[in-house]
Amino acid sequence: MIGITLGDVCGIGPEVVIKAINLLQGEYPIVIIGDAAAFKHFCAPWLDGMNILSIDDPSSARFESGILNVLDLKNINLDHLTQGKVCPEAGRAAIEYIKTAVSLTLSGKISGVVTAPISKEAIHKAGFSYPGHTQLLAELTSTTEYAMMFYSSKLKVILTTIHVALRDVAMMITTEMVLKTIRLADKSLRYDFGIQSPAIAVAGLNPHAGEDGAFGKEDMEIIKPAIDIAALEGVNVFGPYPPDTVFLQAVKGKYDLVVAMYHDQGLIPLKLLAFDSAVNVTVGLPIIRTSPDHGTAFDIAGKGVANPQSMIEAIRLAARIGR
Repeated sequence: MIGITLGDVCGIGPEVVIKAINLLQGEYPIVIIGDAAAFKHFCAPWLDGMNILSIDDPSSARFESGILNVLDLKNINLDHLTQGKVCPEAGRAAIEYIKTAVSLTLSGKISGVVTAPISKEAIHKAGFSYPGHTQLLAELTSTTEYAMMFYSSKLKVILTTIHVALRDVAMMITTEMVLKTIRLADKSLRYDFGIQSPAIAVAGLNPHAGEDGAFGKEDMEIIKPAIDIAALEGVNVFGPYPPDTVFLQAVKGKYDLVVAMYHDQGLIPLKLLAFDSAVNVTVGLPIIRTSPDHGTAFDIAGKGVANPQSMIEAIRLAARIGR
């Protein structure tokens, strides 16, 4: 049984959730974790005769045609919400959905979590300081070593640093950080994706991977030692390679995954290739967590044009890993 959190209900989360469930046509047992009244309100155009079953525990779910199981937290006042706008109440509720989902997964009541997008601005205005889902999930599961991996049929990427200013990346990267990311990637590819001997490429930080120190020494002095240590541990890892060519080699099938040094280095090629279908996977957690690789998209919320494909792929991947 997969739990899907509604995310920020003022964004496209409810829309992509209901569209994905409709298109999957009962392929997976799903429980929506959120506020039933808000879900019904924002999903009215797509309910099409379906009935919302409000439950207080996954064990009460009924997986029958025409029924949408919503674990109802009853934690939103619709009068305080404006679709397409940043609303602190939606941010607070989104955090509560995540906390509930993690608790249910840790207790074994659901097999994994798929999270609809949250608004960082909304959760900050609600009084929370989390930069995003990943750090909150790590805190809730007492996890110290974790990373953001992004999956598509064409390319897999894992990030060494996440949401940090570009000017700070070079100062943040350490040999231990790169090594940790390589290890997490190798473990996930083996156990989550069933690749017996994954080939991992590591992107350099600087142009041409530093070109022997001509454009910075981080590639030689920080990244290469991490690769060497991981290789001695039996990881099939190579690099550092020039960032402008390594992703092409992975797409051609030479590597199963690329370790990127910073957010946009990894996500620009991924989104260019799979903007509507890429999936975010948090690796290192004791639970399964996937999410669509897009945000709340307030600018199109309520317009009926949100593409559910990334949510569909996130649900499928959570089910695949959970088997």
